[in-house]
This record gives sequence, structure tokens and C-alpha cells, in this order.
Amino acid sequence: MIIRIATKEDMDQLIQMRWDFTLEDDLDGKLKNETYSDFYEECYEFLLNAFQSDIWSIWVAEEDGMVVSNIYIELIHKVPRPGRITHPFAYMTNVYTKPGYRGKGIGSKLISKINEWAKENKYEFIIVWPSDEGVDFYKKNGYQHCKEPMENMFGE
Repeated sequence: MIIRIATKEDMDQLIQMRWDFTLEDDLDGKLKNETYSDFYEECYEFLLNAFQSDIWSIWVAEEDGMVVSNIYIELIHKVPRPGRITHPFAYMTNVYTKPGYRGKGIGSKLISKINEWAKENKYEFIIVWPSDEGVDFYKKNGYQHCKEPMENMFGE
């Protein structure tokens, strides 16, 4: 098992995994008319921009040359404050492991590596909005509930 930051060579696998992840949760069939080619183009552009920026880090677990798990991290830079050094915090999203590889500790190894990386880079914290099913996974990996953020929803 190799845990590493993704590269442009991983784009096709990452796009397919994002598609699979989304369809896996589409229990009511809302996405049945979506086309992979349209999604591919949009996701390809996103990933291309992400790889060219210093804001996104996409971590993967690879086994036998195949990406089997991924976690996306976006750095959020804060406005500096007098009297302290301001470090960014990280937003964790798109945490996904292929179904055949779940329950083997791969996601925990991946998140552990990300936690080490965040500490080494002095990021203030990592925030994640887990699904109900994901809460136990994050708890066992050192995450805890914090006060809920406020939001203003502008429609879907």
C-alpha cells in the first residue's frame, strides 16, 4: 500500500471514483440521466486547476498501481491577526474508498498520514462534515464534534 499525494496521472481514476462515490449515494435515482462525459469534462477542469494550485492536496492510497482510496484537502487561509502567527486550516472532503477495499484500515492509514502532514505544516485544524455513516470513522481517527458552524443556504 502506497500513500501519496495524487498527480495528474491519477486524474482518470479520481474522476471515476468521484462518479462512483456520487452514484453510490444516489438511492432515489436523481442522477440516472447524467452523462459521464459531461461530468468528466467538469471534473477534469476542476482537477487540473487543483493540481496547479497550492490550495488543494489530493491524497490517495494506491495498491498495485490502482488508486483505491482518496481524500481531498482544501487549505483555507485566514486573515492575519495581530499578536499571533496565522496558519491556514484544512477542509477535508470527498473521502472515499472503493467498496472492495473497505474495512481493511486503508482509510484510517490515509487519514493518519494526512493528520501527520497537517501537524508538520502547522495547519490550525482539519474540519470535515461527515455523513451520519462516517461519524464513527472520524471519531476512531481522532476527530471530535465541535460547535456547529452557521450557514446561509441559497438553494440548490
